[in-house]
Amino acid sequence: MPHSTPSYADIRDTLLRDIKNQLPDADISIDSDYYVRASSVASCAEGIYQHQNWIVRQIFPDTADSDFLRLHARTRSMTPKSATKASGTVLLTGQVGSPVPSDLEVKIGTLSYLTSASGVIGADGTLTIAAIASTAGTASNLAVGVTGSFVSAPSGVSSQVTVVLMTGGTDDETDTELLARLLELIRRPPAGGNKYDYRRWAMSVDGVSAAYVYPLRRGLGTVDVVITSSGSLPSAETIAATQSYIDDVRPVTAKNSLVLAPTYKANDWHIQLKLSGITLSEATSLVNSALDDYYSNLTPGETLVRSQVEGLITNISGVTDRTVIAPSGNVIPTVDATKVEWCRKGAVTVELMA
Repeated sequence: MPHSTPSYADIRDTLLRDIKNQLPDADISIDSDYYVRASSVASCAEGIYQHQNWIVRQIFPDTADSDFLRLHARTRSMTPKSATKASGTVLLTGQVGSPVPSDLEVKIGTLSYLTSASGVIGADGTLTIAAIASTAGTASNLAVGVTGSFVSAPSGVSSQVTVVLMTGGTDDETDTELLARLLELIRRPPAGGNKYDYRRWAMSVDGVSAAYVYPLRRGLGTVDVVITSSGSLPSAETIAATQSYIDDVRPVTAKNSLVLAPTYKANDWHIQLKLSGITLSEATSLVNSALDDYYSNLTPGETLVRSQVEGLITNISGVTDRTVIAPSGNVIPTVDATKVEWCRKGAVTVELMA
């Protein structure tokens, strides 16, 4: 049975009862001097009990406050992971042959990015060039097609910039995430390089939000690790850092280990609905929300089960009937020696049933 500490009222009443037992004629009414003294002592005692309870909570990592959780983690050589910057590529347009230097600043909304390579506008009037966010965090991740502009465009180059890919930004690791890593290490201690060790090694690298291990994917002696960042693709820098770290700590007897990003497998949806009490626009928003929730739980290499999505759509309030035209069945991602596919939401078309 868990230990319980007395409340302020219990302590005060116990003191008053003891006083009454020793001094039968004592006045312990609410206006009495004894009542005031017992109340002040009870208040101090309650504070001591609460402090002792706080001390006990710090003994265990899953109940410890943030500072003490970090002390627990330090005993296992673990520290909170730092935020990382998004990186990727942007598309430029301009006059053929115009040079584009590196370190050009691009503004996209309130965010700032710097080009990290130089180049020359090609024969088709475009140039795809590497860029990196100026600040770290998930806010720096951008969807494909988002547009921005140069703060100062080079001669012969259009000021408009279009994002081709901008992923890999992560926030500082939260206490919940640090605790999850610590508990996994405690519950699954190092075991000479099994798949849990590889996952833990990958998860200790800044920018890695999730890791999935595929032993023997490329044959005997191989271990492959697929990593993601904030529910999206990791940056090239994060992949390189993870590869370097795993190569440094993995057993020397392991033949080969490869860290890679999953390959997107976009799934387009065509859904017909019969509605009651809601508009098609509202239904479309709810369907997209249901799909987002479903895809957020899909891991690289995991099969998309169409009937599960149909159930989610059926459970939407206001949907009385539905027909899923596409996809025509379960979507099975490819997992082989060349790639690990990851089912992701593509275009979604929602219309009324005839």
